[in-house]
Amino acid sequence: MLIRLLLVGASGAVGQQVLQQALADPRVAHVIAVTRRPLPQQSRLENHVVDFFSLPTEAPWWQVDAVICTLGTTIKAAGSEAAFAAVDRDLPILVAKLARDAGATRFGLNSSLGADLKGNFYLRTKAQAEAAVGELGYPGFTIVRPSLIDTVRSPARAGESIALFFAQACRPLIPKRYRAVKPESIARALLNGVLQNQSATRIVESEELI
Repeated sequence: MLIRLLLVGASGAVGQQVLQQALADPRVAHVIAVTRRPLPQQSRLENHVVDFFSLPTEAPWWQVDAVICTLGTTIKAAGSEAAFAAVDRDLPILVAKLARDAGATRFGLNSSLGADLKGNFYLRTKAQAEAAVGELGYPGFTIVRPSLIDTVRSPARAGESIALFFAQACRPLIPKRYRAVKPESIARALLNGVLQNQSATRIVESEELI
């Protein structure tokens, strides 16, 4: 069965890889990417430029089989904890609800290693997103929890760049669970999750991405 896939967050490191892999996968008939800025035109890609804080709730492109959400920022980039939560928690939940109401049956969420309702603010926010999406009744729900993402950011994130330098230098000494992971590995797990059409919730931990 060929699917229609909605991708939210296609301009980020992981989202770019999801888009590339989805367009190359014969099981994906059509990719709808919702972005803040236009993407280059490609075959089987439908791109809609939107204001994420004013999403059109009745748009026909919500009518898809599966959704992958790779939205994410940092508290520093967002400017406050509230602004961070709006991107990393509230938007994924809203996207999941609108697509589920329109008939989507599979959802893939890029979360974080250590997501926990009892963790620090960052980890609580990620866990809250996971829990809320899980309550929407998707027959298939894939959560991917990567450690540090091994990619070059533009603009660079100073703290992340330092952490990545040490993660690469000390990689053989770091337990697999905490090693930096490539965005293409995260993307592959998300895409495989929504394409398998399993009626279950599956959590892919970071060590499975190595």
